[in-house]
Amino acid sequence: MKFTPRSEATRQFIIETAASIFNKKGYAGTSLSDLTEATRLTKGSIYGNFENKEDVALAVFNFNAARRNKLVRTRLSRAVRPKEKLLAFIDLFNQEEIQQFPEGGCPLLNAGVEADDTHEPLRQRVAEELIETQTELASIIRTGIQVNEFQANTDAEKVAVALVALIQGGIFIARTTQNPFYLDTVLETARKMVHNIETKPTS
Repeated sequence: MKFTPRSEATRQFIIETAASIFNKKGYAGTSLSDLTEATRLTKGSIYGNFENKEDVALAVFNFNAARRNKLVRTRLSRAVRPKEKLLAFIDLFNQEEIQQFPEGGCPLLNAGVEADDTHEPLRQRVAEELIETQTELASIIRTGIQVNEFQANTDAEKVAVALVALIQGGIFIARTTQNPFYLDTVLETARKMVHNIETKPTS
């Protein structure tokens, strides 16, 4: 039997209120008391709108991922040429710009690190978002090849995978060590990758 929340408005309120809590404390680190304290709702009110804690976590991730995706789309739409779009994507993750992400940082990294062996539906959703990002970057690169901005022998899929992996890894190391040097270094490497696939002027 399909679960039906008591109130869509209350459900949305819980999601928005819990968004930063889950993104900062993680699935395992977020307790029911965290949710009741933040929302000022009873346990019954929360579980009257969600099947269980896993359902709350998944809904919150979807909310945070949508906010992240909106930010990415907005930045990419401001760039015109494929190279500009790739560089705009990379620059979204620098120390200043990343503050615009949902409180707690990139939700894909936060949820992915924890959900790989604790919450299979959440892991699947994180994987979908990562693959979607990779696919979008690959599409931008292929467009760049078509308009002769990027070299014809560029492997769009491999470059896109490398960019996503570099950035996510850089964020993880920088946060774990509490040293922004690692993220700065990775972003510089990502920028060089973009410059390296540019079509070279003929002499």
